[in-house]
Amino acid sequence: MPLIRAALVQASWTGDKESMIKAHEEYARQAAAQGAQVICFQELFYGPYFCQVQDPQFYAYAEAVPGPTVERFQELARQLRLVVILPVYEQEQPGVLYNTAAVIDADGRYLGKYRKTHIPQLKGFWEKFYFRPGNLGYPVFDTAVGRIGVYICYDRHFPEGWRALGLAGAQVVFNPSATSRGLSSYLWQLEQPAAAVANEYFIGAINRVGVEEYGDNDFYGTSYFVDPQGQLVGGAADGHAPELVVRDLDLDLLAQVRDRWQFYRDRRPDAYGPLTQA
Repeated sequence: MPLIRAALVQASWTGDKESMIKAHEEYARQAAAQGAQVICFQELFYGPYFCQVQDPQFYAYAEAVPGPTVERFQELARQLRLVVILPVYEQEQPGVLYNTAAVIDADGRYLGKYRKTHIPQLKGFWEKFYFRPGNLGYPVFDTAVGRIGVYICYDRHFPEGWRALGLAGAQVVFNPSATSRGLSSYLWQLEQPAAAVANEYFIGAINRVGVEEYGDNDFYGTSYFVDPQGQLVGGAADGHAPELVVRDLDLDLLAQVRDRWQFYRDRRPDAYGPLTQA
């Protein structure tokens, strides 16, 4: 499948979980109507970004994975013939919570999950209050549209996971995020294009949008796809409004780029051992 049509959703907080889920069900239907074959939502898609504060009331957003929300989207994915990457708040057991993305194939099968590996703890991003670090490594999922990987928000600052996904054969990596204008907007324009070039795959970068009721972070949207040459595919989304982004990704470009730049051939893993000891 050399050409796939892929979608991203950047959304603003609607005020409650059920309305957020319904809004994203509608985004999925709109994407499928435009011919999309795969879609990814933003980090913790059905809630506010509650990590702006430290309050145990928000533990109530956590649920099993697979669980009610994943199962609901399994049925929708089956109906729409759409691969869905679903970032949710996972409860493995009481008190054991993760920032997770479930991956659902186009026939509705639950393929597995990625748990966010790197967990920040700084003003406006008090994530260690809510999540344990992920412990499932960097899985790559064989889907109806190809080999899909997931990295979540703060993970993007760490090159090791990007490379692990590439070595595992990822063709497209999605990075659902919640990142704010004053803190990192300039990095948003640099890091994921650089990672796409260094690892020679497509990246779908998703950010929520707007100022939410539980903090003052201004989430700046500008979601985009970037190709393995570091070029945006069709431009970025709006910086202030919700948007469905649908783009065509030419997977044949992966082989062309890898034949040209040969970064995987020229790696020197024998020389990198000390990096893991630091």
